[in-house]
Amino acid sequence: MPHHTNIAERIVFGRPLEPAAARTSVMPRPTSALIGRILISAIFILSGIAKLTDTSGTVAHMEHAGIPAAHPLAIIAGIAELTGGVAILFGFLTRLAAIGLALFLIPTTLIFHHFWTLEGAERMPQMVNFMKNLTTLGGLMLLFAFGPGRYSIDALLRRPLEP
Repeated sequence: MPHHTNIAERIVFGRPLEPAAARTSVMPRPTSALIGRILISAIFILSGIAKLTDTSGTVAHMEHAGIPAAHPLAIIAGIAELTGGVAILFGFLTRLAAIGLALFLIPTTLIFHHFWTLEGAERMPQMVNFMKNLTTLGGLMLLFAFGPGRYSIDALLRRPLEP
């Protein structure tokens, strides 16, 4: 007797509608991947736009942190965040964008959210931002590992492997 997958099994266990598809090692969730890309890209797109539209504020923040050549680096950071975020949003060169943003995020997190050196009221917000960045870094690593999913430009451009 054939087994029919119900909605709970699909959500909880990642079971596909077709029992034959359960034999594959990865259960695709293209809509979930799309939603995840939209959500993770938002922080980079908004942050990049903010850096490019308020460069003087970004430069002041960077100079306060002791960053040399803050003005050109603020522009570069804004462009990197905006282009990386848009690439992830549309699923174009997703793995490259994810690893690029991850490499950008590591020093940024260590320089700007060093909660371990702070005390009192300053410590908690910086720890929250540090942990938020670690979580975002985890999401970027998942994108790098598993790719953008079916609903992406990468999937449209991908050629099937030749036999």
